[in-house]
Amino acid sequence: MAKQPFEDYVAELKTQAREQGISESIIQSAFADVTYKPRAVKADRNQPEKRLTLDEYIPRAVPDWKVKQAKDLYRKHYTELKQIGEEYGVQPRFIVALWGVESNFGKFTGGYSVIDALTTLAYDGRREAFFRKETMAALTILDQGHISPKAMKGSWAGAMGQCQFMPSSFIAYAADGNGDGKKDIWNTKADVFASTANYLSQSGWDDTYTWGRQVKVPKGLDSKLQGRQADKAKTLAEWRALGVTRFNGQPLPAPNTDIDAWLIMPDDENGRSYLIYNNYQVLMKWNRSYYFAIAVSHLADRIKFDG
Repeated sequence: MAKQPFEDYVAELKTQAREQGISESIIQSAFADVTYKPRAVKADRNQPEKRLTLDEYIPRAVPDWKVKQAKDLYRKHYTELKQIGEEYGVQPRFIVALWGVESNFGKFTGGYSVIDALTTLAYDGRREAFFRKETMAALTILDQGHISPKAMKGSWAGAMGQCQFMPSSFIAYAADGNGDGKKDIWNTKADVFASTANYLSQSGWDDTYTWGRQVKVPKGLDSKLQGRQADKAKTLAEWRALGVTRFNGQPLPAPNTDIDAWLIMPDDENGRSYLIYNNYQVLMKWNRSYYFAIAVSHLADRIKFDG
């Protein structure tokens, strides 16, 4: 059976938008110049051929120049970062680290029309239900007046703004950080910071603790102990008893309240090992990639410990 023309599919999306209460003026302006983007489909189907190890990945994802920029921006925006961090219960260094890893502090936010990208990927059909839902969410954002259709730019997948929210994440977590009535994650840093903090807060962040730490694991430790599943959690005291130490060989900390920690080895037993806390699990909700969450955590630690 031949695939229906792109224009017919767009007509279906318009009908669905009307049924969901999107205003006619937004429907017409959003889809006025909608264009099929083959590059978005290619990017969606492209899998990297070679997987880097963490030892190769971290210096690329968090080079020294990015650490320097992160610390400079942390100091520059500290007043509003501190206020937002206290309001949402999130350490400011993690807000800046996510900003840096996601968009290089707002420099790389994507040049695609979000409506073009989402409509293309919905039409492609590989993940139609997901991208169709995101298209409707994007139209809702436009209907609420947070941004104009022409200014709604993002990645090939429709991730938007300086914190690279998908439209559904925007609706769930975007916040008005400067009180102007709009949630502008494209141009307004206070909104970027507040939206990032709100996402983490709503996802279970606890600013009493950090994310975890790199550790040394004794030879012969049962590999079945590693993993992020709920039943794999152990207290730091239990991991100490199993012979797990800090990376420098010193004993693990003994906090007043022994918190749950999970052992992960993203590159198997021959690579780096980490004990992670719940905050790392929250970062994995943002992006389901061990490498992404470690890059954010590593940059946050560099902001804190490098001065």
